[in-house]
Amino acid sequence: MTERVIPLVEDIPDDEALTRRALERDHILNDIVVARDGAGALEWLPGDQDGGSRPRSWSCPNLHLPRVDELELLRRMRADERTRFVPVVVLTSSKEKEDVIASHRFGANAYVRKPVKFADFAKAVQALGVFWLPLNERPPDFASAPNRGT
Repeated sequence: MTERVIPLVEDIPDDEALTRRALERDHILNDIVVARDGAGALEWLPGDQDGGSRPRSWSCPNLHLPRVDELELLRRMRADERTRFVPVVVLTSSKEKEDVIASHRFGANAYVRKPVKFADFAKAVQALGVFWLPLNERPPDFASAPNRGT
């Protein structure tokens, strides 16, 4: 398996540190690229970090990001052919029913509430890492696939 970069959109440094610790604890050592808000994520997502092939495997937006919020980030990702099929996991503390519905409506692949205890948080991150990195089958690279329908 090719190592996949894990983009993390997180405006709370302590939550970033917890996510990193949880991933390291379970030997998920992929590179992590952090954006502090949705605008930073938008700048990074269409980039050429891997020579122009389909980037990104996983994202953990916080629902209430400054500048560009999670829903706008999702809307723009799903509207762009280069990022349309990038799996997005919303990992948030929000328990609002409207946030769950809106996240899925705008294209989130999963919505996970951040557990309060670190041990529970670590288990949630481990489950996400195991599913999205080695188990989840991603669509072929749309950007380089022949006969994309254009």
